[in-house]
Amino acid sequence: MDKARENIFQQAIVADLTGQGWLEGKSEHYDRALALYPEDLVGYVRDTQPEALEKLTKFYGDKVEDKLLQRAAEQMDKHGALHVLRHGFKDRGAKIRLCTFKPDHGLNPETLARYEATRLRVVQEVSYSPHAREGYNPRLDLVLFVNGVPVATCELKSEFKQAIDNAKWQYKKDRPPKDPKTRKPEPLLAFGKRALVHFAVSQEEVWMATKLDGMKTFFLPFNKGFEGGAGNPPNPDGYATDYLWKQVFQRDAWLDILGRFIHLQKEEKEDGFGKRYTKETLIFPRFHQW
Repeated sequence: MDKARENIFQQAIVADLTGQGWLEGKSEHYDRALALYPEDLVGYVRDTQPEALEKLTKFYGDKVEDKLLQRAAEQMDKHGALHVLRHGFKDRGAKIRLCTFKPDHGLNPETLARYEATRLRVVQEVSYSPHAREGYNPRLDLVLFVNGVPVATCELKSEFKQAIDNAKWQYKKDRPPKDPKTRKPEPLLAFGKRALVHFAVSQEEVWMATKLDGMKTFFLPFNKGFEGGAGNPPNPDGYATDYLWKQVFQRDAWLDILGRFIHLQKEEKEDGFGKRYTKETLIFPRFHQW
């Protein structure tokens, strides 16, 4: 019964997202090894940067799409998804942009066309591990993509007493950033490389984490607050948490968050042996901060 309620909850979220312009994708179209949704990444570049794609085609011929995807994945593995979405990358002298954000001073027609061509996609039940085998094939309820780049994941739980805790627990226990057996990274979940934020969602509460680290994963509340306390106010028109997908995931708001409000903080630290290292923290704005 709880699973049935969870499915109703999930379908309601997807229906609301597609109703406001999101595309719905299929899990089997997701590339596990590259951690990308190839159709959208290639399609966005083809639609908005034909000259750059033509330049790459001179080098790669009929392999150009595969090379574009491979190069994008390599750049995200090196610099992180946030950097590549904001700054793009160069290949064979061609500048490739994977996203266009609204500047403060307005958009010229060319920039506006690229912005409006942005593809937001939600995919349900994503089996994401390239290391899947018998006994290990983890799956996420929802993955959100921008032009083929996964930027957020969601685990959903139908509301009962400990629903939100169970969603957090699932991330901690069953969504490891590395394959438990081989210790190879899970490309989708590796810190900062693809998905930037992970939402644990029930009908009553939302919590978030920017780094999955097994049982050490730290979640922060992403709630509105209610009567001076935690949680969310009752919603007579729907779920108490529907602000997540109706406001936060609203097209312009979501792209604005990705383009302006997420911050990668880097701190120089020293361990107990005098060795210096850089600590990276991804700061995602909590609901009351935007």
